[in-house]
Amino acid sequence: MMNEPSLIPLEQKPKGAWQGVQGVFTDIDDTLTTDGAITAEALDALSALKSAGLQVIAITGRPVGWSKPFAQEWPVDAIVAENGAVALIEREKLYQEDEATRAIRFARLQEVASCVQREVPGAVLARDSHGRETDIAVDHSEFNHLNESQIGHVVDVMRREGLNASVSSIHVNAWIGEHDKWQGACWIVRTLFDRDLAKEPDRWVYVGDSTNDQVMFQHLPNSVGVANIRRFEAGLLHKPRYITQGERGAGFAEMARALLIDRRT
Repeated sequence: MMNEPSLIPLEQKPKGAWQGVQGVFTDIDDTLTTDGAITAEALDALSALKSAGLQVIAITGRPVGWSKPFAQEWPVDAIVAENGAVALIEREKLYQEDEATRAIRFARLQEVASCVQREVPGAVLARDSHGRETDIAVDHSEFNHLNESQIGHVVDVMRREGLNASVSSIHVNAWIGEHDKWQGACWIVRTLFDRDLAKEPDRWVYVGDSTNDQVMFQHLPNSVGVANIRRFEAGLLHKPRYITQGERGAGFAEMARALLIDRRT
């Protein structure tokens, strides 16, 4: 499917359009979080969604090690980390790849990480790299700043070396394999609920904020960008259908209120 050519303000969504929605997928950084931490408003919104009987799953480019405490503490069914490769369900960790495959790919990822740092002046690995098991990440906006040209150079090197690469609001992520956020979403829905996400895309809402959310915007018609997605709008091939007035956690809470109103109609 192709998304709407322009972003529709969420308040213009037809009343009752989300009445049949059963679950929410959400990005984490700059969607649930503000300045690196989840806001109280966003956390309350997660709780409200769960209390209403909705399934809630976070999907992130962050590492599994970084995500572990949040999977245990937040009111979510799961966190799918490292762009679809691994999932956390409370204290349980599930992988899409077997241990031998992960070991071979991990070694190759470290080679490419070194190559990127040699070839792109200013490129440094993300500070959360010690928690990564199936991908690598270069920091472009969290603690280190890269301009658009440098970010493009990082992506080019990663892809030249045979890796998949995507740009989030803070990192450039790269990995080996066929997984991405959409494939990871399909995997976790099948694993947890024995359902086929591709056959029920209208039963889910996805909320995100950057270019690495495009694959979810592409497949889910009830897609929402929080207001800070405007930073990336010009480069989005697949846009969310709706956009919130609020940025980051406030935008996520705005989506949750709209969904819960529709659920009560």
